[in-house]
Amino acid sequence: MTTDEIRDTVLRMLGEIAPEADLAAIKPDVDFRDQLDLDSMDLLNFVIAVDQELHVEIAEADYPRLSTLDGFVAYLGERLGVPA
Repeated sequence: MTTDEIRDTVLRMLGEIAPEADLAAIKPDVDFRDQLDLDSMDLLNFVIAVDQELHVEIAEADYPRLSTLDGFVAYLGERLGVPA
């Protein structure tokens, strides 16, 4: 899997959690919750969905790294062994 494929997967899963979101307008370095008005349960459901889709166990202690698109993609790339 490439970084672009990870990014596409994260955005697709985000679209399932927040179907009203304009995914093309997501700023990669801005917190998802600030951009999309997600509550903590939405964010948790999003993390769980990505976890299940990519078969990557995400530790709760790592959740702060998952608050932005760039952070989420970088985290998953590390976990999946994708070169930076």
